[in-house]
Amino acid sequence: MKRTVYYLTGVFINGLGYFSKTKAASFALRLFTTPMKGFIKKEQIKFLDSAFQEEFEYDSIPIITYRWPGNNKTVLLAHGWESNSARWEKLVHQLKAKHYNIIALDAPAHGNSGSRRFTAILYSEFINVVTQRFQPEIIVGHSVGGMATMFAFEKYKYDHVEKLVLLGSPSEFHEILHRYTKMLHINKRVSKSLELLIQKRFNKLPAEFSTAKSSSSINVDGLIIHDQTDPIIPYSDALEINKHLKKSKLITTQNLGHSLNDETVFDHVEAFLSQ
Repeated sequence: MKRTVYYLTGVFINGLGYFSKTKAASFALRLFTTPMKGFIKKEQIKFLDSAFQEEFEYDSIPIITYRWPGNNKTVLLAHGWESNSARWEKLVHQLKAKHYNIIALDAPAHGNSGSRRFTAILYSEFINVVTQRFQPEIIVGHSVGGMATMFAFEKYKYDHVEKLVLLGSPSEFHEILHRYTKMLHINKRVSKSLELLIQKRFNKLPAEFSTAKSSSSINVDGLIIHDQTDPIIPYSDALEINKHLKKSKLITTQNLGHSLNDETVFDHVEAFLSQ
């Protein structure tokens, strides 16, 4: 069923491109930046209501945060695509037992935060607002939450951050974009127009957005955890980030998928934080 939907969507985009490649690229980008999931589910409300919730803003867009107070170091949690802060429930319970001061935020167009669209750049600004407010010593990012964290760190140079944890994080944005256009069978003409549209809106070509490149200027202790059979983000991305993040350690898992929402993973995270 999904393949049929993807195929028909690509046919529409390519067809639109015959009339206007600019409009086709704009539609493709709007689709690319609009999550279909990530809203708060009924069964997640109880956990999120256990936190002290605060709202901040970036460019008049609401940022919803959740805080579980503790007298240990402050940990900021940044979830990934089509998710929300409730994905951290297992890790939060584990870190609360060690009295960490825990902050989580909902990404743009996810959870209870605002915006109709999501980009890693906008997410990085959300992360910066929350980081400036709470001054965390540790940031944990899953998937694109890790990528956005590195973009924020590279831009704002956080002196107070001591450790970074990247779980299943992508390295090269242009490869994500390529997988997207390939999945929808978007033709080269529209794909090229899409790249130029991204350059126009964000002042960089897709190839210039790179977690690995951002990592090369960061000198803090890092932990990278990635599953070797991750079906969403290739394991090679972890190798590339590990090569550039100078003080990082890579832990490879097997058969945990992309979510890495597993106690063995969180045991590794807790051990790293306690070092």
